[in-house]
Amino acid sequence: MLIERDPKRPMRLIVAAVIFVVVAAMVYKNSMLITTVDTVFQALFASSKTTGFVHGLMTMTAFLASPKMDIIWVLVIAFFLWGFKGKIPALWALFTLFGGDVLGVIIKHIIKRERPAQHLASDTGFSFPSGHVLGFFLVAAIISLVVVPLIKSGAIRVIIQLVLIFAVVLVAISRVYLQAHYPSDTIGAMLLAYTWLQFAEALYVGYAAQLRNLRLTHNSWY
Repeated sequence: MLIERDPKRPMRLIVAAVIFVVVAAMVYKNSMLITTVDTVFQALFASSKTTGFVHGLMTMTAFLASPKMDIIWVLVIAFFLWGFKGKIPALWALFTLFGGDVLGVIIKHIIKRERPAQHLASDTGFSFPSGHVLGFFLVAAIISLVVVPLIKSGAIRVIIQLVLIFAVVLVAISRVYLQAHYPSDTIGAMLLAYTWLQFAEALYVGYAAQLRNLRLTHNSWY
């Protein structure tokens, strides 16, 4: 099984969920602590903003990690997994991304935080949590959990894992750099994504074997 049973998973889920709720409540109440942290980091990024290579990198990163692109990445992953008889991992990948995105949209409409005043017109909707960071975090996790284990070389697996971590951090930075989100929006997105991922992993462990009994997925490895 790609995702193994882990007795520590429920605790990780609870801890991450509690921290996320605390951050979300502080954002909802417009806490002075959150406001101060956001202001400090926004000023830091504003002072280092350029129009050259860095700006182009941040813009490209934001595009490649946009919610629409996240869907494309996971559809491609699911397509190849399905083609190589990984039907259960493919369905899990789709469920994990789409479920996380729906959860993020619901929370956006509960918190109703407005975006930074300087945001681009193309960045619409509420600000907390960041949809880019939430979605790409889940894409990176899907790759890490169901694609990387299929690679035989241990060195390549480690390199890919490091690249994925760097990419998630870069996406978070790009959203603040481009003034599309407050720093706390990206932190909240990572916490929510991690919480949802723990839940999705638990579902995989609990039901992947049973899905092999279905006609659609009877010949799938998991």
